[in-house]
Amino acid sequence: MAKLGVNIDHVATVRQARGTNEPDPVWAAAEAQLGGADGITFHLREDRRHINDRDALLLKATVTCKLNMEMAIDKEIVEIALGLAPDQCTLVPEHRQELTTEGGLDVVRLARRVGPVVKKLRSKGIEVSAFIEPIPAQVRAAADLGFHAVELWTSEYAHARTPKETQAALFRLTETIDTGIDAGLIVHGGHGLTYTNIAPVAAIEGFTEFNIGHSIIARAVFVGLREAVREMKALVSRQQHE
Repeated sequence: MAKLGVNIDHVATVRQARGTNEPDPVWAAAEAQLGGADGITFHLREDRRHINDRDALLLKATVTCKLNMEMAIDKEIVEIALGLAPDQCTLVPEHRQELTTEGGLDVVRLARRVGPVVKKLRSKGIEVSAFIEPIPAQVRAAADLGFHAVELWTSEYAHARTPKETQAALFRLTETIDTGIDAGLIVHGGHGLTYTNIAPVAAIEGFTEFNIGHSIIARAVFVGLREAVREMKALVSRQQHE
């Protein structure tokens, strides 16, 4: 059954909007765990626009489930990750002007830069994942570079406008999952997934984990974070049993 990782970045975004100390993303991680989260995901960006170094240290000290750090291949961030040693590091592309991560990391084009980072992280016993677009060539390159896992970018599916586009996106995800499994990789999914669109993706065999943030934090405004996590986890689990 696929597990649910909860991304808490947007809690920190609200905090930073007022330049104060609340809401605290570390507290949000505790609430998410009480709601049944299987993992906590955070993105320590180069510009520290939401999650900061203090958050990362406290998350490492307090999170009792899987801790997943999303990160660029920037030298400073890599050194922080090596010192922090979360359970997993997910390498993602990062651009200063983007509102959220746009597209996947091109591990084919960036192989010479990505490879040494993967090796360093693995040497610390950290599981390493690549956030990539559902393209078989990217998956095979990730396997060649030594990644343990890939997280497939699901935004193409999430933003599809017609049934034809939706089915095409689901087919690409299914095809790429098969490529990943054949290459010996663990396959995760994430980006743009919500309470209303998770079902068809969760029903695809092969996904072992979904990382979802914005939709859960948005729902939490109305029902609380524990309940928002419970609801999303129930939707993921339901598809696995049907």
